[in-house]
Amino acid sequence: MNNGNNIKKREVILADKAGFCFGVKRAVDTAYLEAEKAKKDNISIYTYGSIIHNKFVVDDLAANGVGMINSIEELDAIPPSRIIIRSHGVGKNVIDKIRDKGHELIDATCPFVNNIHKIAQEVTTKKETLIIIGDASHPEVQGIKGWCSEEPFIISDTEDVTGLPEINGNITVVSQTTFNSKKFKDIVELLQKKYYNIRVCNTICNATAERQEEAARLSAEVDVMIVIGDPSSSNTKKLYEISRQQCKNTYYVQTLDDLDLTVIESASRVGITAGASTPKFIIKEVHDSMSETNSEFEKLLQEEDDFSIRTGQIVDGTVIGVKPEEIIVDIHYKSEGIVTREEYSNTPNIDLTTVVKEGDPITVKVIKTNDGEGQVVLSYKRIAAEKAYAKLEEAFNNQEVLKGTVAQALNGGLSVLVDECKVFIPASLVSDAFERDLKKYEGQEVEFILTEFNTQKRRFIGNRKKLIVEKKEALAKELFGRIEVGQTVEGTVKNVTNFGAFIDLGGADGLLHISEMSWGRVDNPKKIFNVGDKVKAFIKDINGDKIALSLKFDDQNPWLTAEEKYAVGTVVTGKVARMTDFGAFVVLEPGIDALLHVSQIALERIEKPADVLKVGEEITAKVVDFKPADKKISLSIKAYLKDQGVEAPAAEEAVEEVAEEAEAATEE
Repeated sequence: MNNGNNIKKREVILADKAGFCFGVKRAVDTAYLEAEKAKKDNISIYTYGSIIHNKFVVDDLAANGVGMINSIEELDAIPPSRIIIRSHGVGKNVIDKIRDKGHELIDATCPFVNNIHKIAQEVTTKKETLIIIGDASHPEVQGIKGWCSEEPFIISDTEDVTGLPEINGNITVVSQTTFNSKKFKDIVELLQKKYYNIRVCNTICNATAERQEEAARLSAEVDVMIVIGDPSSSNTKKLYEISRQQCKNTYYVQTLDDLDLTVIESASRVGITAGASTPKFIIKEVHDSMSETNSEFEKLLQEEDDFSIRTGQIVDGTVIGVKPEEIIVDIHYKSEGIVTREEYSNTPNIDLTTVVKEGDPITVKVIKTNDGEGQVVLSYKRIAAEKAYAKLEEAFNNQEVLKGTVAQALNGGLSVLVDECKVFIPASLVSDAFERDLKKYEGQEVEFILTEFNTQKRRFIGNRKKLIVEKKEALAKELFGRIEVGQTVEGTVKNVTNFGAFIDLGGADGLLHISEMSWGRVDNPKKIFNVGDKVKAFIKDINGDKIALSLKFDDQNPWLTAEEKYAVGTVVTGKVARMTDFGAFVVLEPGIDALLHVSQIALERIEKPADVLKVGEEITAKVVDFKPADKKISLSIKAYLKDQGVEAPAAEEAVEEVAEEAEAATEE
């Protein structure tokens, strides 16, 4: 038998994560706070089900005036009261019933659980399939099910996967927040083999996963493992199962009264962990009973009590909940912190669920230690902005080019974000030309330099115009260095006017005059070209910084083959393009017009062409004269009709005189 001198020193190791998790602490703190308010307001207060799975907490709340109801039917039997929703959450029907009955709702649902409710509602509203991995009888799982508009599948083991039917359409998988993480992975692996259209949301909360990993690690290193928690606590049961796999001497106790201290007599190393709903005083009792000194636990409590925050302090936290308009952050304080949309980013109407997710680490600045509702107001963007100041100052001093995203187009310019620091670019400095519509820049990334930097007034002025001008000057220099008259170039239509089109050649604009757009006649350039069109033209002339372009390529000149196509005596067809008192001009093809003299329009005498012809009318006539040097062609309908045997109604001048008359008319 050992005597006191032979008792060896025992090492007792307490898990860092033992005790209340954030969600449980939040719910319990809320319950006690509301209990005090209810006393002052003289109103009844209840929890819907056990606030957490711990008998001692529930009994103590009852002693403080907090009752408990367990069903919707009980809501009908009580007068309008304050109803606290437990950390496990409840179904939507319960929420609706509480409000319909005139009760005041106080929602202490864990943010991690609330996130699962949101997923369940969104998925089933779209008529898609939801699979919940968890204990079907657990209140958290029942609450998740209560947010489904379509019946979900609930499974808790790998064997349950085989019993699932064939499912068409999209499948989403969620988990009870306190489920065994290893078991979850095993089930998911089988689901992914069975279904191809599956989306897995690992909704096991970080605290649960960390506790389970810590329990597995600690239990593998000790002789005896003690797991403390209420018998009804699901997460404590998981800790026991995990620890038992690593250490056969694992014991599940609710309080010190359940612990047989003889089991640790021969142990040199003892590990202790506790479920997320186990109060610290119970953990302390168990720890002190087997430890020679309680300094380790006292240090843990002291660290928790000593932690305080102040306005302006920078703290590290973890995202535990995200909504489109706010982020809930665990900053290891007695209450959670809130980052609003406006304090996260300067981007208007940003959806925060698209930029952060639960579990993300986040560094924030304390703006208020209490917003009036016990929450700490935090800012993310102010830290980012302060970091950006140094970057902006260096860029200002060195005239470095900065990049930023246009957050908003204002009346006088653009608001540009550089790492959450706002830079203003006046409208006159946005471009080298007047910009009528600044809205088109919203969401675009732009480059600029700083022309003013003042941190005291938070005045940062940017200049984009200078960069554009410098870039264009460089491009223009390069362009004029390689182009020459006669060279074919390609560009983009930048602007179209009544007299021509301006073509961007990549450094300078070239003018394609209306007279150079075609060998034929062009009435309106806007009917031929649109802004953005690609154009291949040749350089007709370069005069200083002015470039004249043309589309009248020599090899496409219609007069090259005109003498053969329109020889005297040839019958042709064309359209009347315009008329004068002495005749009508007929387009034979683009670039070639012919004169139909008034005396040659009909067999009988007419006063003017408009008496018998219309612009756009197609006519058939005979070529009676061709002067290639002058590029003049004369036509005659009269000659054509006579060739066809049509008789004139009265005496007419001899056909031999037609050419002379036509020639005389063109000289008028």
